[in-house]
Amino acid sequence: MAATELGNYLSAADCPLEKLYSGRPIYTAYLPDEPTDYLYALVSGGPVMVRSAPLDRAIALTYPGSCFGILDLDLEEMRVARGFPSLVEAYKTTDAVKIPRQAVRAIYKDNSDFRDRYHLLLELKEKFQYHLLNCSTYPPQAVAALLRALIYQERSLGNQPQQTDSKTGSDIFCFDLPVDIIARACQLNHRTVEQVLKGMIKVNLLKANAKSETASDLVRVCDAEGLKAVYGATRDKVSWWPLR
Repeated sequence: MAATELGNYLSAADCPLEKLYSGRPIYTAYLPDEPTDYLYALVSGGPVMVRSAPLDRAIALTYPGSCFGILDLDLEEMRVARGFPSLVEAYKTTDAVKIPRQAVRAIYKDNSDFRDRYHLLLELKEKFQYHLLNCSTYPPQAVAALLRALIYQERSLGNQPQQTDSKTGSDIFCFDLPVDIIARACQLNHRTVEQVLKGMIKVNLLKANAKSETASDLVRVCDAEGLKAVYGATRDKVSWWPLR
């Protein structure tokens, strides 16, 4: 959809750029009869996380180039999602454009490309949770399930891969993915997650951060295909775990 077309529906006054701060709830998702008033389009920062109430588990992650609030908009043509009340919050400071529900409804009605993208986002939300449902209690498999979910989601949206390894020619998928989020999504403790990530670096599934980035939360997947074997390792254990 061209920017000139969007100008027919949106204005700067109606779509403010809002800064979302870490640790401050944005809204509670899936509340009955309480749809949101805005679709949030991420510009920078993030990720934005949805945490389910019963288990305090991360069940959705949104990065720049995508939107959140899509399951809570009442567009008449699309049902509002139902589920346990879940907190939506920015894990890190995030800039997002707030698009009013009325504008989203009008664009959805008039533009087929927008409808296709909207339906893709809905599909990816469901598939992300499907991947998390496949997390086993085996730590390497659980972490691989989350990484596979993110790779599938961001590749489908066209946001990834961000770069290619000049030596191997393999695509590299880069995620700002703190250990705390991985632990919440996979229901593992932080120490176990750290050990799994070290093991994945050791066997070249992940690319180690440079010395200048050692304190960052950047996770670089350099062998997306190799992750598939770990993702399926619920009974056949991987040779590098437990880490020695």
